[in-house]
Amino acid sequence: MNEFKANNLELKFLITEWEPKLLALPSGMIEVRRNSQDRNIKQIVGHMVDSASNNTHRIIHLQYQPSPLVFPDYANLGMNDQWIAIQHYRNENWHDLVKLWKYCNLHLIHVIDYLDLAKLGNVWISAMNEHVTLREMITDYLRHFKLHLNEIDELINLH
Repeated sequence: MNEFKANNLELKFLITEWEPKLLALPSGMIEVRRNSQDRNIKQIVGHMVDSASNNTHRIIHLQYQPSPLVFPDYANLGMNDQWIAIQHYRNENWHDLVKLWKYCNLHLIHVIDYLDLAKLGNVWISAMNEHVTLREMITDYLRHFKLHLNEIDELINLH
């Protein structure tokens, strides 16, 4: 294990806690209720899949590519909405999407568990010209994950 042990344990806990909650949601709720970005719950979960996938790729690239690294940035400049639209998450089978969300995030945890700690200072340059270290990227992922779970929780608890 590495310095991200607590981070990864919390992420695993959240996945374990949320998987049955997500699977139990009625279709009307996951398809109709929308957040401030006009995303329904299916689309938010799809975005979380995209985030896990893209972060996995960044973490891998930052361990063998020269630093600083310019790598495609799907999240800034409105690109994440294009990813959501192109993949048609609103039409995805809910059970399959939740399982994909679970396993993409479990794989991300696995990748973080075995990363080369000597590479934590390697830098990714985002589309916004922000310089983000591998360490910062990994630490921020949990915050981002919880942000979207909180959005889903707010949509579930709408009256």
